[in-house]
Amino acid sequence: MKKESGATLPVWMNHVQLPATKMLGENITCDVCVVGAGIAGLTTAYLLAKEGKRVVVLESKEIGGGETSRTTAHLSNALDEQYYNLIKLFGKDGARLACQSHGKAIDKIEEIAAEESIDCDFTRVDGFLFATSAEEQEKLMQELEALQQIGWQDVVMRKHCPVDTLTAFPCLHYPNQARFHVMKYLSGLAKAVIDNGGSIYTGTHVKSFKSGAVATVVSANGHSVSSNHLVVATNTPVNDMLTIHTKQAPYRTYALAVQVPKDAVADALYWDMKDPYHYIRLQKDTANEAQYDLLIVGGEDHKTGQHDHPIECFQELERWTRLKFPMAEEVQYRWSGQVYEPVDGLAYIGRNPGDEENVYIATGDSGHGMTHGTIAGMLITDLIIERPNPWAKLYDPSRVSLKSAGEFLKENLNVAAQMKDYVTPGDVEDPSQVLPGTGRIMRKGTSKIAVYCDQDGVRHQCSAVCPHMGCVVSWNSVESSWDCPCHGSRFDPQGKVISGPSTKNLGPAS
Repeated sequence: MKKESGATLPVWMNHVQLPATKMLGENITCDVCVVGAGIAGLTTAYLLAKEGKRVVVLESKEIGGGETSRTTAHLSNALDEQYYNLIKLFGKDGARLACQSHGKAIDKIEEIAAEESIDCDFTRVDGFLFATSAEEQEKLMQELEALQQIGWQDVVMRKHCPVDTLTAFPCLHYPNQARFHVMKYLSGLAKAVIDNGGSIYTGTHVKSFKSGAVATVVSANGHSVSSNHLVVATNTPVNDMLTIHTKQAPYRTYALAVQVPKDAVADALYWDMKDPYHYIRLQKDTANEAQYDLLIVGGEDHKTGQHDHPIECFQELERWTRLKFPMAEEVQYRWSGQVYEPVDGLAYIGRNPGDEENVYIATGDSGHGMTHGTIAGMLITDLIIERPNPWAKLYDPSRVSLKSAGEFLKENLNVAAQMKDYVTPGDVEDPSQVLPGTGRIMRKGTSKIAVYCDQDGVRHQCSAVCPHMGCVVSWNSVESSWDCPCHGSRFDPQGKVISGPSTKNLGPAS
């Protein structure tokens, strides 16, 4: 693995043996088809298999090969949106349910790991939200008051942060948070799905969906899965053209794993209050008795496809890390990931709006993909089994809140603004101007063309128009990908789709 490349898989993928799987090679039927083998998909598959359902999981990459493998694996019910905001949007009861559901998700991960004997480094730790200014200190007080209103009395204000180089201001101390090695967990979870009668097919890209009393999905190689229930857990729905995509926005987020002397940083979760904020935790080497820990630091988020020089995000993140953690040594890993921010701060989990009753989605994870994904497994299982679930209304994908209308309008105006790319000049006027290892947009008459030059100097051209909703993609020099600035579809240098909402490749140059 190349330590310096953001395009390689991060630390979580190292030395993790995944269960053997294969590509779908036949037409099959089942009780439940789950599309996506990340934490939401596999948790759903596991819990349903335990209920006796025949479950089939389809994944276009490998197990965890989407955004789950790119998480920093914080397990927390100290939510990014802040509870004083959630109270405004959902009331005290809604905010309390949000808190409880994420807490229950942490418990469920711990329970599954114990029940299935999954050695995934699960560890309970404290969490600390720290202020760096008098204004932020006031917001800490506001948050503490909100937490008391919803009954979370265990959170207290501390005068000093456990890492004194982070801040001289106070912090909120959240007990009973956790961290884990997500790929070790996912490997064990996948094995448990198979042991309980489920099937997992990797390298199987779904190209089309057909709703009905029996839902059918068709793979790129022409094979189908027909099921009584369909669950789409692909970070953002690939079976929905518009509805959900107007209610959430794609962001790139960046992470570093930096070597620090063993025990030099207190083992906990840390978050600041900036916008975008920074999030920090440790990864302990429990197997090799290493003399150092990995300090994992994330942040510098921006709208997908809307940063001309994303390498600057890594540079700024490293600068901030060395400022706040003077003991930081060599950067071991760099990677980036994609999160979807819902307009009202909570995920969309449940029946797909405007679809048949037997089609479910899980999306809008924000900065809490591991707990939101686990909530998805628990909630969707209850919906399919027809059990009452106290969180169903809170996470209902069809919910509409007038209180979040401002954020909804802002994000959709941003999408509309991207259409200006149709009338702007290209980055280059001729393919020969595109240097090896890079991509540029070129205007060709009324069309926009995506030009990629490989390391051998061969130039490849395809349409620069995203098949999802027609926005013009931009080159991501960190991931070597074409990214859609509207709804976050991503494509490899030659235009093959990496992640949705598009299920199609970029078209031919014209």
